[in-house]
Amino acid sequence: MPLEIILGDITKLKADAIVNAANAQLKMGGGVSGAIFNAAGPSELQAACDLLAPIQTGQAVITLGFNLPAKHIIHAVGPIYDHYPPKQSEQLLYATYISALKLAFQHDCHHVAFPLISSGIYGYPKAEALQVATQAIKDFLAEHELNVTLVMYDMASFDIGRRRDYEIDSYIKKNYTKRHKTELFETLTPKMGTLREAFDDFRIPSSIDGFVSGMQESFSTMLFDLIDGKQMNDVDVYKRANIDRKLFSKIRSNKGYIPSKRTVIALGIALSLSLKEMDELLKRAGYALSRAVKFDVIVEYFIITGVYDVYKINEALFKYEQPLLGGNFNL
Repeated sequence: MPLEIILGDITKLKADAIVNAANAQLKMGGGVSGAIFNAAGPSELQAACDLLAPIQTGQAVITLGFNLPAKHIIHAVGPIYDHYPPKQSEQLLYATYISALKLAFQHDCHHVAFPLISSGIYGYPKAEALQVATQAIKDFLAEHELNVTLVMYDMASFDIGRRRDYEIDSYIKKNYTKRHKTELFETLTPKMGTLREAFDDFRIPSSIDGFVSGMQESFSTMLFDLIDGKQMNDVDVYKRANIDRKLFSKIRSNKGYIPSKRTVIALGIALSLSLKEMDELLKRAGYALSRAVKFDVIVEYFIITGVYDVYKINEALFKYEQPLLGGNFNL
């Protein structure tokens, strides 16, 4: 099941559960925690928390959502970054996410939303906190069916790391330019000799049957041939593509169904396709990558650098305010 990253107010999210980045005593805090308490009803929520406190760093407990749109609140205690050696902080933060995810799954939650735990007053570096969060969620989703949303309060709280940010920005500046509009015009206005040759080579089929028989294999046929050729199973593919099981089943069962461009790209990423293979798969679905589209340029960067982790790609897409890959929110 998919992970999505959004910008917004977690207290307004209609989910089965939202996660509160709590302190060990489960007392109302500031920031996102304070917002959750205020929206839920501070006295009722505090009374429920007092019955469960204290808990240890890396642990989580669950209460009702009270006045929130969410049914439940999972209170998870992340590490204070400078209270532990860096490696131990990482292990504790990872454990915090896993504890919260396990609770959500045990309580039949289908959709759970997280803030970026420990990245506020607890001082965990934002880029590293994001990597731990996505790794923990990715590992859990590999074995469980769950929809997860990572909610950023603002773009200032989101950091993918300076090096990767610089590399992507440089690639965009080099490849995402208006000159491609000129190139497209030149492509559509060939020299007369070339145009004449094209007409000479063109033959109108004697019947519609002849024309149809000359068509290439469908998107669906190519996709499942690629899956078989790479000796992958359906579950591996839809999880690596960050798409919903129901959507993948729709693609599998309906040979004429064409998903969105983002879903096709997500499937290509899951299959670790080369740029040439990705172009061919997109073409079978009626799409193409374009240097005039920033989303496409970012995807191209990850393909040519050999990074086929849809979570990392989505982090970059989110950073540049582009739509994400996969998800049951993207058919």
